[in-house]
Amino acid sequence: MLGWFPGHMNKARRQIKEALPAIDVVIEVLDARLPYSSANPMLAELTRHKPVLKILSRADLADPRLTEAWCAHFDAQPNTQALAMVTSDQRALKRIPALCRDLAGQVRADRDVRVMVMGIPNVGKSTLINNLAGRKIAKVGNEPAVTKRQQVVRLDNGIALTDTPGVLWPKIEDQASGYRLAASGAIRDTALDYLDVATITAAELARRYPEALKARYKLTDLPAYVAPAEVVEIEADGPRKIDLQALAGFDGQTIIAEIARKRGGLKSGGVLDLHRGAEVLLHELRDGKLGRLSLEAPEDIPAPGGPEEEQTG
Repeated sequence: MLGWFPGHMNKARRQIKEALPAIDVVIEVLDARLPYSSANPMLAELTRHKPVLKILSRADLADPRLTEAWCAHFDAQPNTQALAMVTSDQRALKRIPALCRDLAGQVRADRDVRVMVMGIPNVGKSTLINNLAGRKIAKVGNEPAVTKRQQVVRLDNGIALTDTPGVLWPKIEDQASGYRLAASGAIRDTALDYLDVATITAAELARRYPEALKARYKLTDLPAYVAPAEVVEIEADGPRKIDLQALAGFDGQTIIAEIARKRGGLKSGGVLDLHRGAEVLLHELRDGKLGRLSLEAPEDIPAPGGPEEEQTG
């Protein structure tokens, strides 16, 4: 399983816990392509008694049909509303203060509605704050974990935003979620096995969006995956590593090899540079060049105590 918990994230968790009693509404920014995997379960525990506005950012990159399903899923939860948007969309931005006031309920007329903005690294949280403020407040970058400390921003419309550092949780137990986060760019590339992530991602895309994958890379077919005869345990007393290629049913590494062959990954002597193929797939997925794709649907949420949860601990 993926593990990631830099010291500043541990500090951010403490700061969030200390500030929450004075907060009226929580905005949680999620990636519209993976709303379950980009929702920090640690933040859900901290904020379970607060009304929450779920912002599904990067909606222009996500499958609109699945985004609609995710919004319905969140809207059905108590004290929760969902808004799918692009964080630069002025019309959608103007809706946020009113939604926060509705969720906050009765707030004294002589004070601001206090809103805390949360989200994992590299999900668009700082961009959202800057666009709400109409000026550069929060530092923005292409690498995750850019914001390192809390800061309060008072808007002209009676909303006080508390920005928080992007926080991942100590150990990503759900193996499929870990790979989706890695594919989206939420985890630093230096912490990844690029080929491993791309292999699983290729298999999943072949299952979910076969025609988009074939069209982008001019593939004639998508090879089926043949699972090894034996299941190998990672740890004698620990969780099994789920064969995600077997679950998807497609051979991701062969797909990566074909992408490498067609995109400048053929070395002298006919040797394929699989890392090149992995880079092409992950970068183009993140840039939306394969089309509007989502990496999970509401029905992919593991049932409590279900088979996947048992396997992943």
